Amino acid sequence: MPPKKTKNSGTTQTKLTDKIASKQKKAPKKEEEEEEEDQEVEVEQKKKANNKKIEVEDKENDSDQEEEEKTDAKSKPSSKGDTYSKEGNYQGSLGNGKFGKDTIVISSWNVNGIRAVQKKGELENYVKSLNPDVICLNETKIDSDAFKKDSSLMKMIPSDYKQFWNFCKTSKGYAGTAIFSKVEPISVQFDIGVKKHDEEGRTITLEYDKFYLVACYVPNAGQGLKRLDYRVKEWDIDFQKYLNDLKSKKNVILCGDLNVCHQEIDIAKPKGNEKSAGFTKEERAEFTKFLGQGWIDSFRKKYPTKVQYSYWNLRNGARKTNQGWRLDYFVVNEKLYPFIQDSTINNDILGSDHCPIELKIDNKQLKS
Repeated sequence: MPPKKTKNSGTTQTKLTDKIASKQKKAPKKEEEEEEEDQEVEVEQKKKANNKKIEVEDKENDSDQEEEEKTDAKSKPSSKGDTYSKEGNYQGSLGNGKFGKDTIVISSWNVNGIRAVQKKGELENYVKSLNPDVICLNETKIDSDAFKKDSSLMKMIPSDYKQFWNFCKTSKGYAGTAIFSKVEPISVQFDIGVKKHDEEGRTITLEYDKFYLVACYVPNAGQGLKRLDYRVKEWDIDFQKYLNDLKSKKNVILCGDLNVCHQEIDIAKPKGNEKSAGFTKEERAEFTKFLGQGWIDSFRKKYPTKVQYSYWNLRNGARKTNQGWRLDYFVVNEKLYPFIQDSTINNDILGSDHCPIELKIDNKQLKS
């Protein structure tokens, strides 16, 4: 939901927009194209915080809102079918979470804008060719209002998939995640239940009978590493706690653009990128710490010496020369890993600056 307008907000908004536009024109080329957007969202968040101070007496009582957020977080199964939450997130219907087949195929793809892959037809073609049981999308870059107005977005995915969309609440055309699932999950949770992390639509968690699936688009440290402290000292800490809490209840599959190259093998040019977002020692250390808490990077475990990337800077033609980064992961808890049949990166799929990653699970042998 876009921020509410307040007195003098029109003038302030215009000035902020002009400043953002000016900065974007002057921004140098960089490894991660999304870094300019990180600067923009920082400004938007500051504006939203100022607006909230003005709107303290406005409309809805905080205790009611907090209660509703708690109810959403619990995500009890509902028979109401497809619905929008108060925050604008779109939820497909729920069920028993059982796949009823021996092998489960899950895909994850940072599409760098849902409309872009829609126009190119790449997402539709990919879903038809792979026919995954579940596909998770990162960086959908669409807000709730625009989604509601464009019915073609839901229609491009076959009707046997239930759709779950989490939109950025603070900026239009930024961040966002989605999951399309052939199996109705037991429950759904949008975001992680920590308000400062829940404004940008970065996570969706679906509960199935044998595991939780968490689709995530991790915050980028930003141009000049302006969000690095937030990333490693706030987001990583709280998100790891969220995942470990899930792991204490059931198996967990985490997938998405985690915005980190863990080892030098995961980036084409490690030298010279030590201070680049996604390859700082701080981000890599936090990921190492996370894996040490009972988690496995499934691709690297399967292929310890394989050099393969999932992201390329399209501005400098890096994909043609394979000067890439491995930013996209399927991370699973240790108990689940023996049932992973394969974890791969599909470099054949175009349409985004990232390519899809794919996971195959032995559902016949996997226990709850």
